[in-house]
Amino acid sequence: MARFEMQNTDFATTGGETRADAFCEMGLMYATGRGCAIDLISAHKWLNIAAIKGSERAAELRADLAQTMNKGDLAAALRAAREWMTMH
Repeated sequence: MARFEMQNTDFATTGGETRADAFCEMGLMYATGRGCAIDLISAHKWLNIAAIKGSERAAELRADLAQTMNKGDLAAALRAAREWMTMH
């Protein structure tokens, strides 16, 4: 599923709610290990991007996840989201 992230994020860059929902699903995939290893940094990154794109559900999940992360991992997730947003 990591290949999914790198190759198919373009599908999520067209149109409002669908885009936010796709990013939220990617965050959930990494948070739960659905089809990939659990990666809380990537999970937070994608939930953060989904929240920025308007997903209230992602914002709530991101807040819950952030409470379980240490400061270093949280900072890394925020940097990753910022870098992705800058490039896309």
